[in-house]
Amino acid sequence: MQENTRRTLLIRKNRVHRKIKLLRGARYSVGIDEVGRGSLAGPVTVAAVAIPKSLIKLESLSRIFANKNSGRIRDTPLRDSKKLSPKQREEWFSFIQEHPKINYAVASVYPRNIERMNISRAANLAALRAFRRLSTRYSLLSTRCLVYLDGGLYLGSSKWQMANGKSAKTVTKGDEKFTAVKLASIMAKVSRDRFMTRLAKKYPVYGFEIHKGYGTKTHTKAIKKHGPSEAHRLTFIGKYYKK
Repeated sequence: MQENTRRTLLIRKNRVHRKIKLLRGARYSVGIDEVGRGSLAGPVTVAAVAIPKSLIKLESLSRIFANKNSGRIRDTPLRDSKKLSPKQREEWFSFIQEHPKINYAVASVYPRNIERMNISRAANLAALRAFRRLSTRYSLLSTRCLVYLDGGLYLGSSKWQMANGKSAKTVTKGDEKFTAVKLASIMAKVSRDRFMTRLAKKYPVYGFEIHKGYGTKTHTKAIKKHGPSEAHRLTFIGKYYKK
């Protein structure tokens, strides 16, 4: 058992080292996007995805994926996660995870901190954490990358980004314009959806596995009936629940 565990850890370590070697010296694009900003429950989640210059064109991604996985992605064009079905998002998620030259990191900020600092600051904090995790994990050099954040999202804050993130740009509708941001939107969405599905097992009366914490009629009725859970953002549910 211990031998199998050591072997698994060694395989993971070697995989990371290979990715570091592939990215060193390459110019790459980093996309950052968030999900969960308007949800009544659960975290706001941000993903940062780094792709080398050679993979920035969608055609390259589709062709490589098609060769490896029997062409599924050919019928699944790369778009912002909101424009893909759950099945299509899962296909792209697996592709990103398995690709040797694509790297990613995910960070979340949870309800109590969202209430304390407000949702915009929480999302920006998660963006900074995701970018730092990505940079540290894969030894990415900030001088060799361009960082694109979807509109309204900043590394830490707009002031911090202007002072420290010289290669970072917040772009309106970035998730429609840049491959890396599209990939980041998928990673953030699938990661958060999976978390909310697990959370539904702890709080089964709310239906988190269906609406993922957003303010559907089913969800707001459950809040009115059962009151909020620890997973809810109390500053978001005032019109649905009165003490």
